Amino acid sequence: MKPIRARTASVAAGLALAATTAGLTAVTAPSAAASAQGAAASASGGAASASGAAASAQGGVASAQGAVTSVAGAGVARVGARNVRFATFNASLNRNTEGALVTDLSTPGNAQARTIAEIIQRTRPDVILINEFDFDARGRAARLFQDNYLSVGQNGAKPISYRHRFVAPSNTGIPSGFDLNNDGKVVTEPGAAGYGDDSYGFGVFPGQYGMAVYSRYPIDERRIRTFQKFRWKDMPGALLPDDPSTPVPADWYSPAEQKVVRLSSKSHWDLPIRVGHRTVHFLVSHPTPPTFDGPEDRNGRRNHDEIRLWADYVRGGSTARYIYDDKGRRGGLSRGASFVIAGDQNADPLDGDSVNGAINQLLRNPRVNASVMPSSAGAPEAAALQGGANTTHRGNPAYDTADFADNAPGNLRVDYVLPSRRLRPVSGGVFWPVAADPLSRLTGTFPFPSSDHRLVWLDVRR
Repeated sequence: MKPIRARTASVAAGLALAATTAGLTAVTAPSAAASAQGAAASASGGAASASGAAASAQGGVASAQGAVTSVAGAGVARVGARNVRFATFNASLNRNTEGALVTDLSTPGNAQARTIAEIIQRTRPDVILINEFDFDARGRAARLFQDNYLSVGQNGAKPISYRHRFVAPSNTGIPSGFDLNNDGKVVTEPGAAGYGDDSYGFGVFPGQYGMAVYSRYPIDERRIRTFQKFRWKDMPGALLPDDPSTPVPADWYSPAEQKVVRLSSKSHWDLPIRVGHRTVHFLVSHPTPPTFDGPEDRNGRRNHDEIRLWADYVRGGSTARYIYDDKGRRGGLSRGASFVIAGDQNADPLDGDSVNGAINQLLRNPRVNASVMPSSAGAPEAAALQGGANTTHRGNPAYDTADFADNAPGNLRVDYVLPSRRLRPVSGGVFWPVAADPLSRLTGTFPFPSSDHRLVWLDVRR
């Protein structure tokens, strides 16, 4: 599920940042001298302008000289013994028919899955969220991807094993029984025209575009919280869409529909990861793209409020009192909890079609440490070569994480790994090699050998 319209960036600034980093794909936590400038750049939305990019290059990139390898090598910093690497990757491992992903992963020869596995093997995250991974109730696809792909070295990359994984149902492709797109028809037959629009989340069958989490650290299963069934109307001040053809406000959904419409287009999961003596809450989701709708902007508004759910959840206290999980438990995180928010948020700080300020609910959240902005050398190169909408962007292309259509929206920063204030980010990066790098075969150009998104990683101190 991809955004489709336009946003904005300074290609020149991104190329300058890429040149300053001498081809490095990892950024490190700002030094003391540069932290004020770096924090200002982050507070302004997480994507710097030309002047902000220069400050970021001085304080946020290339300062860890022995910890960062060049793009011509592995393309990422090695994980230090005292660090934990968290990652998010919209891997586009979705299929058009139910069960097709299980079939594709049942043998070790699927070209796309091999490429996705190699990217993961070369970046070596300790904990990773995979977006757009079709859900099946038995978890077969998740197991097969480990056994037949991650556990098998791809093109000389070292195998990687995750002892712990988590999958759960997604709202995508679950019929609502209502005419949610207001086209006069209630479609309940999977695969039929209009079925996805009338489902709780867009999908042509239940579980399409789902999620999977793999972890080398134990997941505290007893404390997992999921928010698949949280109703949109139960969020105070929810941006419920309005039917512009009537004088009644916020009436796109009828009262009966509002009683069932869910906020999360897939789901929101709080997975407590036990890292030594510390618990880190891995907060994962995949908000709907802010497109594929009309003047009512139902998807843009939903995207905003899906992001807001985590923003309120990590604030905790009275701000999160309205939130309830699928077992009926209320509230958010405690004030001192450590967390990492991860996922394809489908929202760029400066460009694209998301509701103004949607992602800044996280980037400027007082509980979130957004000081390290993962970047790559490949993204600004791609923006310069592809042109189109990229030439009008305001955001720095070095921070882009997705290679979207050149005419609109262009490339965007939509994938995030954001730690809590209690965690110390050490370095981060986006796996987007420059074209001259042999590993660029893994990302490629359209039609992509892997995904139109790039893996984003962040190291935090244990």
